[in-house]
Amino acid sequence: MLSVPALHLEAPPVLRDLLARADVHFNGGRPWDLRVNHRRLYRRLLTQWSLGAGESYVDGDWDCERLDMMFERLLRAELDRTAPGLAKLQLVMESLRQRLFNRQSVERAHQVGERHYDAGNDVFEAMLDSRMIYSCAYWAQADDLEQAQEHKLAMICRKLELQPGETLLDIGCGWGGLACYAAEHHGVQVTGITVSKEQLALAEARCAGLPITLRLQDYRALQGRFDKIVSVGMFEHVGLKNYATYFDTARRLLAPEGLFLLHSIGVDRRAPHTDPWIERYIFPNGKLPSPAELGNALEGRFIIEDWHNFGPDYDRTLMAWAERFEAAWPRLAPCYDEGFRRMFRYYLLSCAGFFRSRQGQLWQLVLSRPERRGVYRSFRP
Repeated sequence: MLSVPALHLEAPPVLRDLLARADVHFNGGRPWDLRVNHRRLYRRLLTQWSLGAGESYVDGDWDCERLDMMFERLLRAELDRTAPGLAKLQLVMESLRQRLFNRQSVERAHQVGERHYDAGNDVFEAMLDSRMIYSCAYWAQADDLEQAQEHKLAMICRKLELQPGETLLDIGCGWGGLACYAAEHHGVQVTGITVSKEQLALAEARCAGLPITLRLQDYRALQGRFDKIVSVGMFEHVGLKNYATYFDTARRLLAPEGLFLLHSIGVDRRAPHTDPWIERYIFPNGKLPSPAELGNALEGRFIIEDWHNFGPDYDRTLMAWAERFEAAWPRLAPCYDEGFRRMFRYYLLSCAGFFRSRQGQLWQLVLSRPERRGVYRSFRP
């Protein structure tokens, strides 16, 4: 009989006990258990915790059949707010950095575009729907991703009460999917901004021939006046120290009788820091708002006309993206290595578990300036 390899030696008790609180086991037989491929995993968890878990997965030190199920359990047990040994110090230092420094300054604004959104349009074209909408879909009456994203765009336009001839500002326009939909279906003139060169190039091609102007620009440099404003999946990159500037800018740009729809991921309570692995490899300088943080920033600047939460829909959206990414991998593989595949898989499925745990929320807020006289009627399809 073959002996058990040394790499499968029993996990340190502190790690074994921590994961047991979430009903996750090392080398267990259930889909959400970790299968250890190299014993250095234990050291990386003890010294780096979340960052070590993500980096060691990308390096192949461990596997899990259902990462989404594992992360749901870990987050419901709040193990993201717990860390063993030396990893505690790293979390404290990360919290201090986010508290002391403006990590979303004008000088750093383009980093997320360069790090994540410029990763490769071919990856996002394969993973997303035909309009390349890279934000939570709306599944209430949808059967597939394509339909769910179209329903989300239609809902946004209805909530904004778009009328032909109006001007719409799209802060963080991505690949232009919302801009195209609004221009084609509602006859509005759209100005869109992004911090990603790759997004801008493809969006310009997709929006050709429509009354749409696209710019590579930070929101703080915007000038003008718009009837309506929309921002989908961009507020997560603004940062707590810039919330006042962001909403002051939006108020300055919005017509007195206008409406502003903010679509953003949120968290169930204040988080002292962003997940270190997501921060380093996926969304640098990101910060998810809590209800209190968002409410404090809006107070005295905007009236909240509507606050719509459909966070569980992001779980289903991410699982659809993960399925499409895996199906497309054979044609993407010649351009990307196995580490990239594991990184993207870890990102998508860990985020699905985040929303399934209910720590993650998805909000659409409809906002107006205090001097608006019209009565707003909330819309739900």
